[in-house]
Amino acid sequence: MMNVVRHAGLALLMLVTLQVNAACDWPAWERFKTTYISDGGRVIDPSDARKITTSEGQSYALFFALVANDRAAFATLFDWTQNNLAEGDLRAHIPAWLWGKKEADRWMVIDSNSASDADLWIAWSLMEAGRLWKMPQYSDTGKALLARIAEEEVATIPGLGAMLLPGKVGFADDEGWRLNPSYLPPQLARYFARTGAPWQAIQKTNLRLLLDTAPKGFSPNWVRYDKKGGWQLKQDKGLVGSYDAIRVYLWVGMLHNDDPQKARLLAKFNAMATQTARAGLPPEKVDIATGKVTGDGPVGFSASLLPFLQDRDAQAAQRQRVVDNFPGADAYYTYVLTLFGQGWDQHRFRFTVHGELLPDWGQECASSQ
Repeated sequence: MMNVVRHAGLALLMLVTLQVNAACDWPAWERFKTTYISDGGRVIDPSDARKITTSEGQSYALFFALVANDRAAFATLFDWTQNNLAEGDLRAHIPAWLWGKKEADRWMVIDSNSASDADLWIAWSLMEAGRLWKMPQYSDTGKALLARIAEEEVATIPGLGAMLLPGKVGFADDEGWRLNPSYLPPQLARYFARTGAPWQAIQKTNLRLLLDTAPKGFSPNWVRYDKKGGWQLKQDKGLVGSYDAIRVYLWVGMLHNDDPQKARLLAKFNAMATQTARAGLPPEKVDIATGKVTGDGPVGFSASLLPFLQDRDAQAAQRQRVVDNFPGADAYYTYVLTLFGQGWDQHRFRFTVHGELLPDWGQECASSQ
């Protein structure tokens, strides 16, 4: 009789465990894997006829796999990234940013230049995977990649100091530098600052980049810093904030509330919150110099603002828009923005004040799309 009770108790425990695991699944991530990731671990952007893969896509997928505690997917994504974008060794090579179908039946690196935002997310995800999963091989690779980023993608800019460049080549000339405010999330800057030079200095210059280039409270996609004239915030065609810049608000919103930069950044970018609340959805494009907005941003923009908006009614409106218009199989970038914003909104992850990951692995997950 005792054996029967014991077996029944064990069966019940297994059933409860399965139910908890099911409750903690992340359906939106599972759908992303099915739709956008090959069996071999390649994130495919179907919007391009070449069926391209970018280092950005690989980096974001590594982050989501870590948040989901999906070790198998993480390992497959890591292997594909290392073998195809980094010549087999992420310790020795910064990943190429673009891979795809170059000619009939020829799949290869299309552009060997790098994208530093992706490189930093890969380094951070590896370092955090090593810490959370107690797998030092990931940590060691992430640290080696970070050191290579510092060597190959950082420049010393007179009047600013050490600054992250968007890639290895093509962003500096004799007159100045071209920069992207969305490339270094402030929480990652704080995380890397603990490793010492040059990241402590870069954390400070990155804050200047965010604050100094938003005269009307909107961040630009790209901005130029000239040796003689400093920030070039007025151009003939105007500086625009759109598909790159939307990530600035996302990163700021996901900062830990005790991060000393958060209140200042929220105040700086309050114009985006005000505009979104007034119009009912985020703008697609903003003229940085004038603050004039045009177009309606896609649903991924609404998801990106879920962590950023401090007004609950405005946040609720964007949350409902995401639920009603969840991205499908033809919207890679909107989908990843949604995984970030909605995932945070569902309490699937947080960042500590030091920029570490706080995943929700031990509790039932919030209701999901």
